[in-house]
Amino acid sequence: MLDLMPSLGSWRPAVSGQRCAVATIVGTGGSVPRPMGTSMMVSEDGQILGSLSGGCVEGAVVEAALEAMRDGGPRLESFGYSSEDAFAVGLTCGGELEVHIQPLVAGSSELALITGQPSEAPTALALIRRLDTGGGVVVINDPVRFRAMESPELAKLVGDNPATLFAAAAQVEPLLQGGRAGLIRLAPPEGCIDGWVTLDRWDNPREEPEPQPITLFVESRLPAARMLVFGANDFGAALLPAGQLLGYNVTLCDARPAFAQQSRFSGADHVVTDWPHRYLESEAAAGRIDHRTVVCVLTHDPKFDIPLLETALGLKLAYVGAMGSRRSHRQRIDALLDKGTPAEALERLHSPIGLELGAVTPAEVAVSITAEIVAERGSRACGSKPGFRSLKDSSGPIHSGPRTSDSLTQEDSWT
Repeated sequence: MLDLMPSLGSWRPAVSGQRCAVATIVGTGGSVPRPMGTSMMVSEDGQILGSLSGGCVEGAVVEAALEAMRDGGPRLESFGYSSEDAFAVGLTCGGELEVHIQPLVAGSSELALITGQPSEAPTALALIRRLDTGGGVVVINDPVRFRAMESPELAKLVGDNPATLFAAAAQVEPLLQGGRAGLIRLAPPEGCIDGWVTLDRWDNPREEPEPQPITLFVESRLPAARMLVFGANDFGAALLPAGQLLGYNVTLCDARPAFAQQSRFSGADHVVTDWPHRYLESEAAAGRIDHRTVVCVLTHDPKFDIPLLETALGLKLAYVGAMGSRRSHRQRIDALLDKGTPAEALERLHSPIGLELGAVTPAEVAVSITAEIVAERGSRACGSKPGFRSLKDSSGPIHSGPRTSDSLTQEDSWT
């Protein structure tokens, strides 16, 4: 739904008071064209805003949306690929989609909340929508700092039962703070069905329906995570576009103006001339560093590296990596221990930086570094170790072998 909100304020059916329905991907399986949270609006006269699959299922979704507007009830539709009937509505890519369709009543507070957002999408925004009843939505303008247990809007959305609100908070906040979308099902309060207290079976001999779970769909969008690259050299120049390709807001920092101000670094989102540790400390103090921030130390100079790594390892960051040979790594660890850096903090240091890909050139090293960042990010998300081995967990030569007539020794680094 977040992808449509910048356009809804000027979409004629929504602003003219027509009934509409929103269709949202709330579940996926296999190969699918669009991720969870992708939405499409359908008006009562059949106008469409957005797309769910690029054409595979849109026709069927429009029909289901029109039907939902006629009977006034939400519904969940499933689409997949059937090899028995190649002409059936489905996904030729072989994936599966679950699409929730919710009618929006003209003039409702829910539609007003959604369409009333600014035309220029804010960098941070989140929605919590209730899917199992007649609707309801909470708009959150600061997902990272949102505290679910302190939100009267969320309490109203899920009911005022403390246990239900606590269960919602435990699942909602990680999605909001991670900038992700997800479906949450909560057990209803005991003895309640859709908010109504049921009678004891001895008093009411009729068979009672099973309580339905409270179903919430969360969408969260955060500003781009930051990648801080320290070291204005060939490897830094190669890492800048690689980091941007992954969606990071990339800053290059170097204490030496003559190096940092070269034109080859102008593609960075920010170029800073400052002592690395001092810059990192100031950004952290200003609240511009968070748990998604990536730090790549490519300076390979102890007078820069040691204070910078000491600072970085004292922060809650997504990734801290440092370039250098295995000899440099051992010297670096000894120096950090002498400075009082805890041994458990050093376990988070990726040094030598990168995956064990046999990379040699600056471009290859950038691939190795970004691959390790992706692997680390993925392993945290799924709770398993990455399938590739990091250089920090291996031994022996960093390079797989010489690419030119110049030989490379086992202690050679990417510097």
